[in-house]
Amino acid sequence: MSDPVTLPSQTSVADHAASPIAAEPPLQRIAVVGGGTAGWMAALMLANSACANRLQVTVIESPQVGTIGVGEGSTPFLRRFFEELGIEEAEWMPACHATYKNGITFDKWSTRPGFESYFHPFASMLDNLTMTQFINNVHARLNHADVHAHPDRFFIATRLAREGLAPKPVRSFPFDVWHGYHFDATLLGAFLHKKALERGVRHVPRHVNEVTQKENGDIASLQLEGGGTLAADFFIDCSGFASLLIGKTLKTPFVPYAENLFNDAAVALATPLDGPIMSQTISTALRHGWAWKIPLTNRYGNGYVYSTAYCSADHAETELRTHLGALDADVPARHLKMRVGRVTESWNRNCLAVGLSQGFIEPLEATTLLFVQRTLNMFVATLEKGDLSTQARANFNQTVNAQFEGTRDYIVTHYKTNTRTDTDYWRANAANTHLSNPLKQLLATWLSSRPIIPGLQKGLFGQGYPTLSWYSLLAGMGLFPDPRDMRPPTPEEAQHDLRQIDNLLERSAMNYPDQRDLLQRIPLKSSEPSLQVYLW
Repeated sequence: MSDPVTLPSQTSVADHAASPIAAEPPLQRIAVVGGGTAGWMAALMLANSACANRLQVTVIESPQVGTIGVGEGSTPFLRRFFEELGIEEAEWMPACHATYKNGITFDKWSTRPGFESYFHPFASMLDNLTMTQFINNVHARLNHADVHAHPDRFFIATRLAREGLAPKPVRSFPFDVWHGYHFDATLLGAFLHKKALERGVRHVPRHVNEVTQKENGDIASLQLEGGGTLAADFFIDCSGFASLLIGKTLKTPFVPYAENLFNDAAVALATPLDGPIMSQTISTALRHGWAWKIPLTNRYGNGYVYSTAYCSADHAETELRTHLGALDADVPARHLKMRVGRVTESWNRNCLAVGLSQGFIEPLEATTLLFVQRTLNMFVATLEKGDLSTQARANFNQTVNAQFEGTRDYIVTHYKTNTRTDTDYWRANAANTHLSNPLKQLLATWLSSRPIIPGLQKGLFGQGYPTLSWYSLLAGMGLFPDPRDMRPPTPEEAQHDLRQIDNLLERSAMNYPDQRDLLQRIPLKSSEPSLQVYLW
């Protein structure tokens, strides 16, 4: 048998644990297989857990396997990750060329007049002053009243994104926006790597040649290239689409989403940054998928997510370059294959899959790191309780799977409600009937002019996204009765003066700085406490 791997001498995780517990944790040695953003996030969250004083965390990262490093956007939950670790924006954002994100513009997904584009905003406490008016107008328009119900007029994040403003108000203005970020994914992984080592996580830069299992099927150890064995009590699979542990070793079944989501490939390239630094992601529908545009402090990240059943890789690259005006530019493009779906059990035996090994729902709403965080938060909470029973594992997997299904339904809705007819791709998406029963129920409720809020609140459908998101999507795509069938509103339906909302948002926006100006102030002045907002 090979000798055990000699690990580098480092400060122990115990020295950095924020809130240690006296009881012996059920696990002492955890091996994280794979680095990248997911692997180092996993290591840091374990090192920050209440069990960290008795926990040895080791990241095994192959120098032969690169990370995908293309995803460059997040949801607002990434903010919580850094806050819980005590890492300031002033430290990590400049290191990763990061910018603020107020939400996502969806352009050219709909051809309905007046609804060709809409913005999916992140929430703010200020929205509580305008949410009721938006919901009321949506319900009135569903009942054929000719009132304004496009979401772009009702929320502060939309206005900030339109004007290139950062979601960090001056200190005298109390309405924070629960924002996300754009960042260089490769630099973020490197930054998290550095912080993990500082907090006592061990690093073994070796390639895994073989995985050995115990008689009962659990993973026992990793055989490393060049000789040596690394044993652990528990293993976290962050090996990406290779799915080395959860898939290849434990043979965990994979549930594809190909019937629901057609896209299975992407091409990405960078372009120079010019003009103001916008504070939003832009998703533009193209002929066989959609293109993203993400602003960093030093460049734009661009890409095209498409279906190989309708478009070749060469055609996709040409279409993206044409879209960007970079057809003849000497800029390399990177082509990627995507495995869209999830494993049946993210936690199988003594292995937890995190990141792309666990599953992937295309990057339309930037949910990849959200799933990393959610999965690890639940696992750390379970570990801190000391309950690694079969029932705890079953409950865990049921919750994770429900989150995947709910997010999938929200993404599918973008495609199902499109009205483009220019290609077979868009026509097939609109005609797709392979929808989950909860999504069918949600759409049927909306199209029958009944409020979907009761179903959302009871968890009957729409899990994973709040009312603000669902109403912004369905109203933003113009999913209303035919304009020719509209009637004048009743006095009650016309009760809201939108000029007052315009005035409120215009005056409020004056309290937020230009994004470029704010980011150029190093260190960043952003010490206000964050507000987590759930609207309705």
